[in-house]
Amino acid sequence: MRCLPLAAAALLAAGPTARAADPAPARPNIVLIGAEDISPSLSCYADPDAVTPNLDRLAAQGARFTRAFTHAPVCAPSRSGLITGVYPTTLGTHHMRSKLVRTPARFVDFLRKAGYFVAWPGKTDFNFDLPKGWVDTTQDWTRNPGVLPADRPWFAYVNFTVTHESQVRATPEQYARNTARLRPGEKRDRSKVALPPYYPDTPAVRECVGKYHDNITALDYLVGDVLRLLDERRWTDNTLVVFFGDHGWGLPRGKRWCYDSGTRVPLLVRWPGQVRPGTVRDDLTCFLDLAPTFLAAAGAEVPPHMQGRVFLGPRTRPAPEYVFSARDRMDETYDRVRAVRGARFRYIRNYHPELPYAQYLNYMDEMPVMRDWRRLAFAGQLSATQMQFFARTKPPEELFDTQADPHEVRNLAADAAHAATLRTMRAALDTWVADTKDLGATPERELIAKGLVRDVLTGEYEARVKLHPKGPPVP
Repeated sequence: MRCLPLAAAALLAAGPTARAADPAPARPNIVLIGAEDISPSLSCYADPDAVTPNLDRLAAQGARFTRAFTHAPVCAPSRSGLITGVYPTTLGTHHMRSKLVRTPARFVDFLRKAGYFVAWPGKTDFNFDLPKGWVDTTQDWTRNPGVLPADRPWFAYVNFTVTHESQVRATPEQYARNTARLRPGEKRDRSKVALPPYYPDTPAVRECVGKYHDNITALDYLVGDVLRLLDERRWTDNTLVVFFGDHGWGLPRGKRWCYDSGTRVPLLVRWPGQVRPGTVRDDLTCFLDLAPTFLAAAGAEVPPHMQGRVFLGPRTRPAPEYVFSARDRMDETYDRVRAVRGARFRYIRNYHPELPYAQYLNYMDEMPVMRDWRRLAFAGQLSATQMQFFARTKPPEELFDTQADPHEVRNLAADAAHAATLRTMRAALDTWVADTKDLGATPERELIAKGLVRDVLTGEYEARVKLHPKGPPVP
């Protein structure tokens, strides 16, 4: 993964200057299917609670990536990196619901210069505004496929929200609408769903985890509709299809956190003639790789400021040794965490160990899982593993063996047997922070004063802090 030392201001000023290659008939159409708030909770990833036949079929027809990660465990920073090919920590889009003053270049700019028609209906959520006419159409091409041209290649995005965090705690009426297509036997038995060891085992927690899986089956039906449309329009053979989740599952200690539960995502790719069916890819892949890969598939040059790699097709570049992720302000709650993920180990640096993990966050604390977890913490009714998240402080460093400890509950940072791994990954993070000009150490008020981001703190987020319950957030 290239981590070039470019100033944020230069990146923001970058325009669509990539040179398009000569048009080639073989250039594929590209379909990008986005899902919200899901970990690799699919049958093809061996999740025992998954019912996902359409996504499993897509994986069988192409490649399943076992080590795919986002660079930010929350939607807007994650999506800002995906659309630009640049780390949010380099751009200044690292705080949740911050907003850049100037709009950076997006990979769709370069696709359009290469002759592609771009359709992007629905969700953007990039932590910056978009200019009028930034894509060719925002119409829903899945309902009106006639908007896609027959005389040139196209890129078409679709985003599904049925798996969003909010739908795990939706009203019974909304849940019924979301899951109306599920057949008997496709809804999960709440008494049998698998829980991570850090959650308390309560009816509310089981209900949320069960709904999470039911919503993924509802998503599977929607993805099946898109794939069927491609078949009906005879687009399948010349279309690169990519399915991804924007970050980990939308439950506490998943979304918003730099563990595998917050950053590891499903990534499925089907590209007839380029990706062999049934492929399993174990190389480290991250969202920053999508932008350069789409440009390479389109026959366009990859702008040098993009920090990912081409991971598909004849221009594939070698996989990195590590991928990186960052947690900064989450809505009204401030923190700074950086993480390095290798093939086996994860290293986490907590820049504010004096802050607890379980700070109050109004939106997250609406989740029944969080309410039960916090209530039982204060009642002293949690196991030692379940209580870790409610410690009064965080360790400065965390190190996890994700192979032996997939839920990342045994911190090995003080274990002498892993001292060499700790030193190596610590140095890798230091290099990444310097090379990418990580803006995380710059106070947000200073970024506002410099004119990089708008002031969303005064009023909106400072007001949200006043809504927090009185008293400490942890026992």
